[in-house]
Amino acid sequence: MIEAAEKHMHQNEDLTSGYTTADGRRIGDVMMDLKSITLRFGGVVAIQDISFDIRQGEIRAIIGPNGAGKSSMLNVISGFYVPQEGEVWFRGKKRPSLKPYQVAQQGIARTFQNIALFEGMTVLDNVMTGRLNFMKSGWLAQTIWLGKASREETANRQKVEEIIDFLEIQSIRKTPVGRLPYGLKKRVELARALAAEPELLLLDEPMAGMNVEEKEDMSRFILDVNDEFGTTIALIEHDMGVVMDLSDRVVVMDYGKKIGDGTPDEVRNNEQVIAAYLGVPNE
Repeated sequence: MIEAAEKHMHQNEDLTSGYTTADGRRIGDVMMDLKSITLRFGGVVAIQDISFDIRQGEIRAIIGPNGAGKSSMLNVISGFYVPQEGEVWFRGKKRPSLKPYQVAQQGIARTFQNIALFEGMTVLDNVMTGRLNFMKSGWLAQTIWLGKASREETANRQKVEEIIDFLEIQSIRKTPVGRLPYGLKKRVELARALAAEPELLLLDEPMAGMNVEEKEDMSRFILDVNDEFGTTIALIEHDMGVVMDLSDRVVVMDYGKKIGDGTPDEVRNNEQVIAAYLGVPNE
């Protein structure tokens, strides 16, 4: 993971028009801009007047203690929650109130903190569900399996097989998901999200419950997805070693408020972040 950390160190540049990482990766303009987001549940304020952006091609981490509002923020980004105040801008346009499936059609996919797979279905069939937005044939054409429906199914299966190969889960492609260990289930969920070919991939605690070896594998796949597919990634993660190694920029939340935002080095040396979350200064 040390190499990953070095890979994502920043050169000192003006972020208004993107920036270049130490290894020459070009991070582009703002893809998503969250402006003064406030989210309430009755009298409880889950998010209070938070603003930050996510840039094309970067890995953006959202961290904070339990109850900080991180998952609520991810749900705002994915369209599951609609904030009472503030605006969500995507690709330079203000996003209206949309259903989650409409947000997915815009090119945003996600994984979940609690695995949300179809346990009785095989790995292959679970990953195929990520291709629903690419299946345009009517139900009758799909039933009789002719013409456009047949060609569409073949093309979608080919894409799914490529993702299965990419994530090195070929050997379990016909295995029912319910029989898999936890770490492989998390990889299958990542595969399903990638099947949607997202421009922005949201990962909700992708390392939760994993052992050291599984975390290293998942870290490698996240970096490869970002590098080889050019996918922009926003992730929530509690493992600070993983966050500091993988991320280009980090936003820190505490009790629904933003208390830090910057590079990993800037965040780990932020006194307010240390006091609220990290606990001790980094030596």
